[in-house]
Amino acid sequence: MPIHEKTLIRPENLVTHEHLEIDGVDVSGHWSTFIESRAVTDYNENLQEEISALAGGENIHRCWQCGSCTNACTVNAINPDFNPRYWIYLIRMGMEEELLRDKDIIWQCVSCNKCTYACPRDVVPEGVMKATAHWLELKGHTPESPSTIFDDGFSQQVFDTGKIEDSRVMRGFFKGTGQSLTQPWLVAMVTGLIKRFPLFYLIRMGWQTVFRPKTRGWGRASRAIHEYVEEVEAANRAALGLDAKGAK
Repeated sequence: MPIHEKTLIRPENLVTHEHLEIDGVDVSGHWSTFIESRAVTDYNENLQEEISALAGGENIHRCWQCGSCTNACTVNAINPDFNPRYWIYLIRMGMEEELLRDKDIIWQCVSCNKCTYACPRDVVPEGVMKATAHWLELKGHTPESPSTIFDDGFSQQVFDTGKIEDSRVMRGFFKGTGQSLTQPWLVAMVTGLIKRFPLFYLIRMGWQTVFRPKTRGWGRASRAIHEYVEEVEAANRAALGLDAKGAK
């Protein structure tokens, strides 16, 4: 695995001369590749504390950079740019700008937990990846991912009613991700279900979609859950120095 210093070399800092002769020796091409110096000045000294304050990132300080997480990673086997070890290094060094260069692939973690099982220091790298993805969203560096939109809709329905109504969850997900409900595969699936499901079950699904039944006596539990969620979200924003609207 390449050392981190090599990873920090940006392609635009590599300069190759097509025609170069030094003391009568032709060193054209790769022989004359030079690395232009660059200074990293945008350190975020609180970056590790911000990540560790979010759920899953609590043990990031334990990492000793052995690389077991990346070596075991399912996604890294397909995409070498997905490198939990490197990102943990950047977080602990406070290199926020470098971390943001990979903001579009950090969320690709599939939560297989191979990294967590391989880690000898109980860092829980899978949790760190989730905390980092959450940090990117809270900071406004990335939009909500489709999985987050689904999780929010699913959770909100449980918080409100104590029940899960599948069709409502799916409609909310498709609306949140800007997808049409008339996609051919979805129409074919729904048509197949209608043909195979008993009539009483279809009537029950339709009734639940319209009236949204709640678990009996769910009011107090719902209020308690909402209060807890608001407290956690407020704590997360405070840890990142954000106000109630998510601004600095």
